[in-house]
Amino acid sequence: MWPAPLAINATERWRIVLGAGLGLLGTAALSWQWLHGAGSSAWLVAPLGASTVLVFALPASPLAQPWSVVGGNTLSALVGIACAAWLPWPVPAAALAVALAIALMLALRCLHPPGGAAALLSVLGHVTDWHFAVAPVLLNSALLVLAGVLYNQLTGRAYPHAGTAAPAPTPADPAPRFSEADLDQALRRYNQVLDVPRDDLRVLLEQAELQAWQRRLQRLHCGDIMRTDPVSVMFGSSLQEAWTLLQQRQVKALPVVDRYGHVVGIVTLADVVRAAGVISPQGLDAGLRRLLRPTPAAHSDKPEVVGQVMTRQVRVVSADRPLAELVPIFSSTGHHHLPVIGADNRLVGMVTQTELIAALLQRHDTD
Repeated sequence: MWPAPLAINATERWRIVLGAGLGLLGTAALSWQWLHGAGSSAWLVAPLGASTVLVFALPASPLAQPWSVVGGNTLSALVGIACAAWLPWPVPAAALAVALAIALMLALRCLHPPGGAAALLSVLGHVTDWHFAVAPVLLNSALLVLAGVLYNQLTGRAYPHAGTAAPAPTPADPAPRFSEADLDQALRRYNQVLDVPRDDLRVLLEQAELQAWQRRLQRLHCGDIMRTDPVSVMFGSSLQEAWTLLQQRQVKALPVVDRYGHVVGIVTLADVVRAAGVISPQGLDAGLRRLLRPTPAAHSDKPEVVGQVMTRQVRVVSADRPLAELVPIFSSTGHHHLPVIGADNRLVGMVTQTELIAALLQRHDTD
């Protein structure tokens, strides 16, 4: 029956406690001055204590957003007032008030647990004046939300928290390993109210997935799985030589190095086929024969050497780079081969998706 500990540090605990105290202090002080000073006996409602917990301890929660606080408390108070006025029996009036308040909050997207208390308070106090929903309920809620906006933003917490879908990743960013549609489908299947905004849930899932890979691969580095005999070509190597190496070694990419062994580019099967101008599979053989045939003249109307068709922007990794960091690169950026460089920035190996998958399977079997 004892719950698990909260995964927050002492700093966050003090941030919550201090914010709750200051927020309610400001709300109570202003409400006392404006309402009690004007002769009103009701200047602060008890459900606001629960609203304070949500606004300052769970500012990202959908239940704690400004519309949820203000709309949930105020509309629920109106429901309770109506039930108190129309039903003379307190027992059914109390139950009906809370049930109707929940239905209204769900319909208007302002579900707020203290709203149920606001509805019940109106019935138990036999409040029949609708002004009670405005002052103190609406006033208290609005002042608390204002205090929450100021304090949370000053202490580095996003409030209000929109909770919308994340923007589509740019080409430079790794794409998520599950789509927004996948997340929506999972939430529909779960079919329960979550006290976590949708965008935070997506980030948590992605971080948990990456953490799992890092835990499994934390002792492996690129140098542990790379091919240590990488075949490479130079800028001036002929396309015929590059094509022959690609076929003989049964690889799909060759690093291009300078005379010192530094990586200056990469040439792939796709680069060669593209240079041949092949549009359909039927013209592949003829296009390649024309491309790879050396031109005897001093000038040529087609590429002759690797440097003319290679990709100059090549991504490299160091031999001591943790293998876990390659998972998002291979899974979402379109890379299939990564040259590995040593301490002197010279080519020392190649790591491919094949080696990565083999390492993942081996680690999975070990676990």
